[in-house]
Amino acid sequence: MIRRALTLLLAALVLVTGAAQAAQATGYRYWSFWDRDGDKWTYATQGPSTARPSDGDVQGFRFAVSEDSKDAARPRGAAVFAVICARTPAQDGKKRVALVIDFGTTADAPSGETPPARRTVCARVAPDATTAEALATVAKPLRYGTDALLCAIGGYPEQGCGEQVAGGDKSTTASPKSPSEESSSAEASSAEKKDASDDGPSLGLVAGIAVVAVLGAAAVWQARRRRG
Repeated sequence: MIRRALTLLLAALVLVTGAAQAAQATGYRYWSFWDRDGDKWTYATQGPSTARPSDGDVQGFRFAVSEDSKDAARPRGAAVFAVICARTPAQDGKKRVALVIDFGTTADAPSGETPPARRTVCARVAPDATTAEALATVAKPLRYGTDALLCAIGGYPEQGCGEQVAGGDKSTTASPKSPSEESSSAEASSAEKKDASDDGPSLGLVAGIAVVAVLGAAAVWQARRRRG
């Protein structure tokens, strides 16, 4: 019985530790790029500046906060080429690419900005055009970072580009700061952490202690019962 209780105790400690680490997970606010494969979205293996879609392809963009490509939010809504490009007739020497542009939710929007409504557009471009070139014909203005990362579609968002969003705080935006501003920010952050620690243990720690206490009491009770 004691061994079983100790096993449960260790399992509880692992769960509490894992929950604390998950709460501190860091995500990124950015435009993800997707290919439509049948009736589902697959994360694109190339960037829009190098991908060259074929006539009849459907591609999508979604703005959201994600930790990595595995948990990235997919474009929402229907995505059928025949529907999106119904009013864009085919032309010789051109290709048509259906694009789904999902500006995301208010929860994922940078502070002070509101995401536009989702759009579906049909780009008619040269046969060798890239996705970025197709996007530029139907969703200007586009904004790119110094590393060629797509930062904004249709002017959204107005600021920021792939910034980190720590601890699930999706309202945080990262903008370039001077060394003095970074130092002040670091000091303020340190002070906030100190104040928070002075207020007492975190909720996660209290919950963990409670679980340990309950399991420990159960182990003692079982040991006494066995002796009796």
